[in-house]
Amino acid sequence: MSDVVNSTSVWGCPNEKKLCAGDSCLALLGLSQSEKYPWDFEEGEELSGGKSMTSFVTDARAFLQFGKNAPLTTISDFTVGQAVFEVPWTPGFSAGLPDRDGLGPFFHTNSCLGCHVGNGRAVEDDGDPLVFTLVRLGVGTKGNDPEPVYGTQFQPNAVAGVTPEGDVHLEYDTITGTYLDGSTYSLRKPTIVFSNLGYGPLDSNHKTSVRLTQQVIGLGLLEAIPEETIVSRSDPLDLNGDGISGRPNYIWDLAGSGKSLGRFGWKANAPTLIRQNSAAFSGDIGIKSPMFSQENCSVTQTTCSSAVSGGNPEVTEEKMTAITKYMQLVAVPVRRNANTTAILTGKKHFFMAGCNKCHTEKMVTASNTSNPLLSNQTIRPYTDLLLHDMGEDLSDGKADGEANEREWRTAPLWGIGLLGTVNGKSRFLHDGRAKTLDEAILWHGGEAEKSKKYFLTLNVSDRASMIRFLLSL
Repeated sequence: MSDVVNSTSVWGCPNEKKLCAGDSCLALLGLSQSEKYPWDFEEGEELSGGKSMTSFVTDARAFLQFGKNAPLTTISDFTVGQAVFEVPWTPGFSAGLPDRDGLGPFFHTNSCLGCHVGNGRAVEDDGDPLVFTLVRLGVGTKGNDPEPVYGTQFQPNAVAGVTPEGDVHLEYDTITGTYLDGSTYSLRKPTIVFSNLGYGPLDSNHKTSVRLTQQVIGLGLLEAIPEETIVSRSDPLDLNGDGISGRPNYIWDLAGSGKSLGRFGWKANAPTLIRQNSAAFSGDIGIKSPMFSQENCSVTQTTCSSAVSGGNPEVTEEKMTAITKYMQLVAVPVRRNANTTAILTGKKHFFMAGCNKCHTEKMVTASNTSNPLLSNQTIRPYTDLLLHDMGEDLSDGKADGEANEREWRTAPLWGIGLLGTVNGKSRFLHDGRAKTLDEAILWHGGEAEKSKKYFLTLNVSDRASMIRFLLSL
């Protein structure tokens, strides 16, 4: 076991120079002498998506693969849905492309692939208008009500004849700090700036939330985790006293007659993939679906409401089923070098920092006879899918369902080390403010404050080992 440098706050072991001291440390970790430490390598750990849903492609196409040994019928479902995901939509009604019309009137891009390049994250350059990155809007005490003119999401593009809603970009202030070993760091704090507003000023009390695109991998596996597994990790009153008080976000169905557990999105605001996909068609591409059948036009946006429609719905239930099957079947890339000393040293610090208390390393999916690829899989998503208070520095000032301004769903970490490979550059956290994983860790607060402080105590070598571990995921 290696040393922790000047550790002042350790989750699992005594505050000694050594990480652990024999039986006393085992007892604190709740382990017997015959058990392994939680950061030891576990057989099969490299199979992040389980035996059936792990891909061994780790190049620029790493997020575009289907599960291992998938039957021909499943491969067919994958390819049909992939076409719906990737093929662009056209404005209005088109006699030549009647199955791809209906884009807009307001939109971000003309296909799902436009924001999820390579099934990863499309990211704007600093200072550029936000197109792929979303800006959610709201008014009211918590920001859950639509902005009177611009609705629930600011859409920067419009079809011909419709006035666009405007432009929005981020500007940054720099925050500096110092690690315990004397090394310095700097962080970027974003400020959102609107310009060229097409329909007048925003409400004086409007609230915003910037949402970075997320990678499209392993979503079917996350949907297959039993609800009781997720809820069992909830501890909203922190009854065990560990400082972690994760809780689920429950989402009203569209009829307002009941609630379901949220799983997807930065604030766990979608309970199922088909609802997530339907909302994305509506908000991001301006496409009406059986679930969201109204255009995103307010009363004052007359050019929007008079634009030519592609019919109702513009994306059929058949296509919604196809794209949802596709997104359920996208595999997770295999871990790289998971059983090496360099990676395991970083994993040890990840656990010692307590990161695993929210970024849960392992879960088992439910039995699913209709889709054996997703059934009874031991997966390693590094998320608990719960909401956690991340502190005031990461508050966006806007609630989302039962999630308050400071709460965010624990982001799955699988595939995070391949974002640069797939998209050429990486951005992290809900608004993309962090260019590196170090920066992302240093923005953590609230329930993760103790973990951040642990990271601050590490020397440069140990910090690098923890980042190497994260990049292996």
